[in-house]
Amino acid sequence: MSTTVSPAPGAVSRPGGRSARVRAAVHRAVRELVADEAGEPPTIPVIAARAGVHATTVYRRWGTVAELLADVTTSRFSGDIVVPDTGSLRSDLERYAHDLAKDLCDPDTLALVRATIGTGGEQGAAVCRGERQRQLEAVLERERARGGRPPTLEHATDAVLAPLYYRAVFTDLPLTPEWTRTLVSRLLPG
Repeated sequence: MSTTVSPAPGAVSRPGGRSARVRAAVHRAVRELVADEAGEPPTIPVIAARAGVHATTVYRRWGTVAELLADVTTSRFSGDIVVPDTGSLRSDLERYAHDLAKDLCDPDTLALVRATIGTGGEQGAAVCRGERQRQLEAVLERERARGGRPPTLEHATDAVLAPLYYRAVFTDLPLTPEWTRTLVSRLLPG
């Protein structure tokens, strides 16, 4: 499951300089548009106008709104949550679930997740879960390195990530610290 976004066919990436400024302006425009619930839907012409670039530039680099949202989301999620290392799998998972819940409660983050999933379908969902699963896998791998027998990534995803995302994206139920601890307790009974 890859969460990297390939440039549109024929696109040329130039590190730094104008390319970096365009990417930053377009990413900022996307974040602003998805955060503004009453605003225009994020289309490439609307995003380009808000970013102050030509729509052709956006089409050439990203191709579609789904690809662009995937790039913005990947950029937003990369490294924003520090994988905890408390020395205990239970404590690591509790801290991780708490930090993820806190991130998902941020209205701008939640709007970006909803837009990415809504526009990108499976690709959007893969982007939203990709970095989070890598972080969770790091917690589980560290427990294996300590000689423990952690649950599988699939089981941990079903027990921790899935309920967090479901509750954040599809309900108005709170993501409280107490509730996130119950997710870990169900995963690691006893």
